[in-house]
Amino acid sequence: MLAFSTVDTMMAARAGPTDLAALAIGGAAYITVFVGLMGIVLAISPIAGQLFGAKHYGACGAQLHQGHVVGAGAVGARLLVLLFPQPFLELSRASPEVSAKVRGHLMALAFALPPALLFTAFRGFNTAVSRPKIVMLLQLGALVLKVPLTALFVFGAGPLPALGAPGCGIATAVCMLLQLGAVWLILKRDPFYARFHIADHFSPPHRASLLALVRLGVPMGGSIMIEVTGFTFMAFFISRLGATPVAGHQIAVNLVSLMFMMPLAIANASSTLVAQRIGAGDMDDAYRVGWHGLEIGVAISALMGGFVFLFREPILGLYTRDAVIMAAAMPLLAWVAVFHIADAAQAIAGFVLRAYRIAVVPLVIYAIAIWGVGLAGGYAVGFNVTGLTPPALQGAVGMWFAATSGLVVAGTGMCAFLAWMIRRRAAQAGWRPRGQERSDWGPD
Repeated sequence: MLAFSTVDTMMAARAGPTDLAALAIGGAAYITVFVGLMGIVLAISPIAGQLFGAKHYGACGAQLHQGHVVGAGAVGARLLVLLFPQPFLELSRASPEVSAKVRGHLMALAFALPPALLFTAFRGFNTAVSRPKIVMLLQLGALVLKVPLTALFVFGAGPLPALGAPGCGIATAVCMLLQLGAVWLILKRDPFYARFHIADHFSPPHRASLLALVRLGVPMGGSIMIEVTGFTFMAFFISRLGATPVAGHQIAVNLVSLMFMMPLAIANASSTLVAQRIGAGDMDDAYRVGWHGLEIGVAISALMGGFVFLFREPILGLYTRDAVIMAAAMPLLAWVAVFHIADAAQAIAGFVLRAYRIAVVPLVIYAIAIWGVGLAGGYAVGFNVTGLTPPALQGAVGMWFAATSGLVVAGTGMCAFLAWMIRRRAAQAGWRPRGQERSDWGPD
């Protein structure tokens, strides 16, 4: 999925700074609209995972239908935001040239939003039932199609004019529609899904199921929205500094987002296994898997962060040969090691907590850390609101410094709460790991 954004970033960078700046603003607007819906829909994953672990297959499959009902009820207003993006343009203070390309990009993405949301529900369901490979294959197929389509629409060919950044959105919309068509065929013909009765009939709206999705999904969506908007609004603020700084930011944020896919994958796997073990009544394994997932994810992220920090210059060369844009992106990646480790810790701990249907506390932690320390602090530091910011931290670098600090606060808070929750529930149940010391699953 991030490869879609990477393809767009690389091709828009070659189209020019104006297109790359438009992609940064348009992409930030789209993800701001999408993440709230995504969080609500993905609430089916821990709920369906527990039902799958308990072998209640019919009820598990019905969660996919209920997720579609919730998503359909919330998508309309979001489409209007994409079709009329003036608030985002005013916030970013984009030039007329950039604004025109942003509008074209978002208009195309408005057609991509409904099928993308339906596919997200399918992805969450497949994660819950331990069948992620089919989702991976579908997304890889879409990516194979995305590359030539993006090149065609961005650079033009024959009678088709070069569209620049709007071409990225058109290519995405085409891929999302075709991907959704493939999902329908799979649900109808793959015998694996027969036990869930997904394609046999559509489950009507069920009040208790919808309320459960909303209770878990709203804070989940809020947490994801805070996390993502904390960085998308960075793009809006940095765009005030000009097309070159926001182009450098777009490359840097795409790179760290691409790195984030590894801890996100571990977070999804950990959450899935924990939810399934809870459904099966094996709290022993649920506690242990959750904590070990956190340890593995942080260790891998430390290695990845160190590697990218050491080789950031040749890595940036894969995005662009423009020396000015590289110079704008290079100092931002100085924070990548700490940024990535903290990002991994907060994500995995947050996903494990969602498997226990705990979502309100992570929402509070995110609000304080990401919006408070990261975004508000970044604006104060980057734009020297207090007059005390040293020159080295003014501008985009200051905003990245504050964003990294916010992630450290989020990661520390989330891991501390997870450890406390595990200790508390284990003490209430009189639980100790089978054949292992307490220190093997969490701090004493």
